[in-house]
Amino acid sequence: MSSQIENNAERRIIRESVARARSAMQEIAGYGQEQIDELVTAVAWSLYKPENARRIAELAVQDTGIGNVEDKVIKNQRKTFGTLRDLMRAKTVGIIEESPHRGLVKYAKPVGVVAAITPSTNPSATPVNKSMMALKGGNAIVLAPSPAGWKTTSETVGLMRNAVAKVGAPEDLVQVLPAPVSRNMTRLLLEAADLIVATGSQTNVQSAYTSGTPAIGVGSGNVPVIIDETANLEEAVSKIKASKTFDNATSCSSENSLIILDDIYDAAMDSLIEVGAYRVSPDQQSEVRQKLWKDGKLSRDLIARDADVFARGLNLGGEAERSKFFLVEQESFDPDSPFADEKLSLLLTVYKASDFDHAVQLVKNILLVNGRGHSCGIHTSNHERAARLAEEVDVVRVLVNQAHAFGNGGSFDNAMPFTLSMGCGTWGGNSISENLNYHHFINITHLVNTIDEDRPKEQDLFGAYLEKYGEN
Repeated sequence: MSSQIENNAERRIIRESVARARSAMQEIAGYGQEQIDELVTAVAWSLYKPENARRIAELAVQDTGIGNVEDKVIKNQRKTFGTLRDLMRAKTVGIIEESPHRGLVKYAKPVGVVAAITPSTNPSATPVNKSMMALKGGNAIVLAPSPAGWKTTSETVGLMRNAVAKVGAPEDLVQVLPAPVSRNMTRLLLEAADLIVATGSQTNVQSAYTSGTPAIGVGSGNVPVIIDETANLEEAVSKIKASKTFDNATSCSSENSLIILDDIYDAAMDSLIEVGAYRVSPDQQSEVRQKLWKDGKLSRDLIARDADVFARGLNLGGEAERSKFFLVEQESFDPDSPFADEKLSLLLTVYKASDFDHAVQLVKNILLVNGRGHSCGIHTSNHERAARLAEEVDVVRVLVNQAHAFGNGGSFDNAMPFTLSMGCGTWGGNSISENLNYHHFINITHLVNTIDEDRPKEQDLFGAYLEKYGEN
């Protein structure tokens, strides 16, 4: 009986929340592009503002116990600033494209109420990122945060609601589910919304896909990166360190495996150690494996922790506690080894490749364990090798000579849109094969006019085929 009462209460919460969201959307239905952009800018500033970025970062680490404050401050500001740059360059209200020669005019319209599942790894940056994109399309958004990150997300939503009200728009354009957030409440929201954007665990993504509501999900990250003999080693290891250690490897784009060509293996390992890596000995690997994975699952006590905490938790000793990140070398690839999977920690698996063919095969093997569709990278001076990865590997993104965690979700020195949600195509079980961005939050009406007839002759289309194979 009590469960039924609880279910009815949660249904009422969702029904009222979605109704308020729809009402708020009606209030801004007449907004022009300038008003929408002002609204988006206000939301961006609410987290970008230096004192807010730091306070929320501190709360996030306190709330979830993962990541580190300084990097979360950077993430709160960098991702928000980059996304705002992208959004200010886009048109999402009224006519967004005219093609007179094709007789087409395209009109952008809202998708409706967006339900957004957000992870504990990014309890502030991801909610603001998704809210900016949703509002850019004239939508309302209701956030369903991870219970571990609820307090941070709730505080972040409070900032956004105040910002929305400051520019004269209704606060209910941005909402968060009340605590305690249950699976049932989240499920009810998914069923009531018009669009779902799900970032986080694959359980959440699958729940979104089976809700009956159109959904955009993300795939798992398990990024393998090659260092070949033509790479600038100093630059490569510097970027790998910066990326792997950023926010204690909370990013799904963080490197999880290094594949180093045999000719430079020793030199690369020496360079990695010089920038702060700790080389886990063969004798220590068994204990690392047992402690990092408990009952087949990553230990919440060790993932995304500071290096000294991680080292102590794995009983690696004093030298390891003074290191920045950790290397586990594997003599051969074992698909059943957890070291081949995503680690969400400062641990990198290292493989030696006999030649580039072997390196490419290792990339493919790793992604078959987990992470297919997400991304891979290479440090090289040989563009043909980078192109070969793009041609042969089933990933949406191949990053060349970049710090993966900084480049994959958009950067000021590459052309990827800024986002915290990476679509992985059908390879990763997703409906999009690109970075989540504003155009996923608009519907488009096509005004279709007649044009001069564009009808080729039969010979133009069938001629070559019939000449080669005949009519029968």
